[in-house]
Amino acid sequence: MSEPDTDGLLPLTPASFHILLVLAAGPAHGYAIMQEVPRMTAGGAQLGPGTLYRTIQKLVGDTLIEAIGAEDDERRVPYRMTKRGHAVARAEARRLAILLDVAVQRRLLAPKASPRKGATA
Repeated sequence: MSEPDTDGLLPLTPASFHILLVLAAGPAHGYAIMQEVPRMTAGGAQLGPGTLYRTIQKLVGDTLIEAIGAEDDERRVPYRMTKRGHAVARAEARRLAILLDVAVQRRLLAPKASPRKGATA
């Protein structure tokens, strides 16, 4: 279940969710976001400048992220997630977790091993 304020925004586009995932770790500017997405997806996703900055503007318009400084170069404007952005990112993560559970049940993915007590990541 999602919160009422998030219902109209789900499902997120992959680009939107990737940006929110980067910003969940802390503020970042556009170029840093563009570099982090391939790192956190093991090269499975990349955001080109056009997609990145269009998506950032949409996320700002939806009040999911906000600029926290002004720069002459938009690649260096730092952004952070808003409280609403956190709620939407959590709702999207829950939505995707349900789909992953179904994929495991239908043997499209192997079950994830549970971490053992005392084991470190």
